[in-house]
Amino acid sequence: MLVVGPIQANCYVLGCERTRQAAVVDPGGDADKIFMALAKDHLRCIYIINTHGHFDHSAENKRIKEVTGAQLIIHRADASMITHQAASGGMWGMKVHNSPPPDRYVEEGDLITFGDISLKVLHTPGHSGGGISLVTDKMVFVGDTLFAGSIGRTDFPGGDYEGLVRNVREKIFPLGDDVVIYPGHGPKTTVGRERRTNPFFARSM
Repeated sequence: MLVVGPIQANCYVLGCERTRQAAVVDPGGDADKIFMALAKDHLRCIYIINTHGHFDHSAENKRIKEVTGAQLIIHRADASMITHQAASGGMWGMKVHNSPPPDRYVEEGDLITFGDISLKVLHTPGHSGGGISLVTDKMVFVGDTLFAGSIGRTDFPGGDYEGLVRNVREKIFPLGDDVVIYPGHGPKTTVGRERRTNPFFARSM
């Protein structure tokens, strides 16, 4: 996990120990830091995965793709966000390059496989229309769908509070209490902890 960019988003570098193939999830800033993490473990990035289209999770798509040649993956519903993210970054006073267009779209139930690692895609909209979560080996990477003690904002275009809460309850919580949640901002948590203590779900029971 790398904390990147001025909005302090979590970027994840997932690597296969056998093949050294890797995926970079949500490269929202600080490309040099991401390149250093890849080089440190002798990893070759073959996929860039955006859990959703907001620029703080995709600002470095262009540079990482140029350097590594990796395929860019996102849900179709958020694809236009990344190719127009210079404007959205500018609204926050930040200089952001537009992303290249995606090489691959993913939907509910798809698998993203590299080396011995397979990520199962869950479509978990609510923070945005194309939000996805990635499940593997008692871990789930949820983007800005769910945080430790909180949830992602739903007041942006494409946001849907009721949909977000429903998707967490129906798709994330059934993964099992011991599954570790890796969110788009802040510390990791577990399904069990959020199911029991997250106030957004306590009041939606």
